[in-house]
Amino acid sequence: MLGTIMRPMLAAMSGRDFRGFMEAFLRCAEEGWGKVFNYAWSLGMGIGPIVALVLLLGRPRLHRVRADRDRPGLVIVGVYVVSNVWKEPSYKVILGWNPEAMPPDWEAGRRRYFTINWIQLATTWVAPALFLVALVSL
Repeated sequence: MLGTIMRPMLAAMSGRDFRGFMEAFLRCAEEGWGKVFNYAWSLGMGIGPIVALVLLLGRPRLHRVRADRDRPGLVIVGVYVVSNVWKEPSYKVILGWNPEAMPPDWEAGRRRYFTINWIQLATTWVAPALFLVALVSL
């Protein structure tokens, strides 16, 4: 959703509107059901592939899947590391902007936010796709 629906909408916004939207969006993501959903999604993406691999340990022809056992690492780097190293600090920068006097480089900050979202989109979808390829090859 962030990459395909919200990005065009956010790209068309003025600096003040973008900053205001991000404040409201992040507040929803950090409180109540938004926080529950974020934790569930993050934990599920990291734990799900590991549980699936453990359940497959006794299966014949597992040697083909063993080559793909590092896919949970792709999720860990793509979701957890990118979020904690790049995304969270970017949020702090964006929320530090004064909506009435946006910094001259605010558009570069918005592009950085979009780039981080594309990286996470790619790793979020590549990891399960590779895992499904491994399952089909069993």
